Amino acid sequence: MALQGVILDVDGTLVLSNDAHAHAWVEAFKDFGYEIKFEQVRPLIGMGGDQVVPKLVPELSAEEGKGKEISDHRKKLIINKYAPNVTPAHGTRQLVERMRDDGLRLIIATSAKSEELSVLLKSAQVDDLLDEATTSSDADTSKPAPDIVEAALSKLNMPPDSVVMIGDTPYDIQSANAAGVDVIAFRCGGFKDSELAGAIAIYNDPADLLAQYEHSPLANRKR
Repeated sequence: MALQGVILDVDGTLVLSNDAHAHAWVEAFKDFGYEIKFEQVRPLIGMGGDQVVPKLVPELSAEEGKGKEISDHRKKLIINKYAPNVTPAHGTRQLVERMRDDGLRLIIATSAKSEELSVLLKSAQVDDLLDEATTSSDADTSKPAPDIVEAALSKLNMPPDSVVMIGDTPYDIQSANAAGVDVIAFRCGGFKDSELAGAIAIYNDPADLLAQYEHSPLANRKR
């Protein structure tokens, strides 16, 4: 079926914010008396907070009690302290413009909250180009569960084999593949190729994909 739509991750894909998210988690936990190292959090970035919190402190839940307070505090840190200072991935705006010009319908699928997403899209310098999104509020369970990708497919009203997702973490790949969607992965999120092995193609960043656009899965209109 011809490619009709692209589902876009944001953190680490369109904007270089994965380290910022990890630092925000470390600071949020520290402010509540928990010593969590950056190296513990960083490999988990790409999952939603509902999954990160109990992985770091098993007795906590992001949905209630102190775990929820930590998660809410982290969100405020991202919005007010970290996200405004992150930079777009190389070539982000140009790639989004090219995909739009090519007639592809674009929708965001992120584990972030809607308030975070607004700030992150401004930092990515594409807030005027992308107006369709599914966020954590559209799903019962965040990545790597397929819920957010399935919600994006529902909004697009497109079958999985007419859509590809662009992401940067193994959790994007797990989430999309469980929903029947292929993934193009970027290295700029900080994960190794071996961790992105489930992707149908891997590029350094948006600029690298744009440079190879005509030979990429985005140009293969009759997949």
